[in-house]
Amino acid sequence: MSGATLATGPRIPKHVDRETHGEKFDRRAPDSGGLGGIMGSLRVIELQLVAFIIVFSASGLVPIVDLAFPVFLTVYSFLLSGLVFPNYGNPESLQVFKGNRLFQVYVVVGTVIGLFLPLAYVLGGFARNDQEAVRAATPHLFLLSFQVLSENLIAGLNIFSVPVRALLPILYSTRRLFSLSDWVVNTWVVKKIGVEVALQDETWIWFGRVLSAANAIYYTINLFVFLIPMFLPRAFETYFEDRANFHKEHPKQEKSYMPSLPGKIPVPSLLKKDDPTKEKKAE
Repeated sequence: MSGATLATGPRIPKHVDRETHGEKFDRRAPDSGGLGGIMGSLRVIELQLVAFIIVFSASGLVPIVDLAFPVFLTVYSFLLSGLVFPNYGNPESLQVFKGNRLFQVYVVVGTVIGLFLPLAYVLGGFARNDQEAVRAATPHLFLLSFQVLSENLIAGLNIFSVPVRALLPILYSTRRLFSLSDWVVNTWVVKKIGVEVALQDETWIWFGRVLSAANAIYYTINLFVFLIPMFLPRAFETYFEDRANFHKEHPKQEKSYMPSLPGKIPVPSLLKKDDPTKEKKAE
């Protein structure tokens, strides 16, 4: 969700001296425990995310720009993977970070703040018939659901190279910051607390304010402190290292410039023939 699904997991130890390049690249990383068990292999949550995406798309609460953004990003990711950053098939480099306890807590907190609580807020908005609250929080929840689903699919299939896997959560997070800013403006500026307001209504308004502010703060820190300065440079570093090793172990073969014609004996053109004029001069 915060890009950690693509960035963390157990690293496979490298055995460069004992393994060939082909054997090393054919290995597959095992299923990650801890963080991977939370975010990578929950098929039930993935099915629920698909259901949320369909419901949000059909409800008319998501702007057209946000509906088209995942489609554009999917096509753009395939173009980057095929034309700019091809995958060299090294599963050892797909996990850039080792997820420790503190980092797992950070990811779980982001999951609760960014996914579960906004979902409860949207469902509560439907129950209270608060269309403004639902319309303000739905774009963020829609984009986050698409991001989680994309990260889980990419982490399971290993179809993209490390730079593409790093750029995916960065682009999603950048777009979601605009949706979060609209949500913050709606809860803190547009929605006012009246003088004679019930305690339940005031609690509901403050719940939306705190939740929108917490999401904006968390994902701003996640983008500008974790993804861009930490995850992205390490992803490019491991990618260029793998590319250099691949070209080193698979050098380009020189092509013959004088191919032989079919049915004819190739003539050794590089052999020097004796010049008859030189023999006459010698005599």
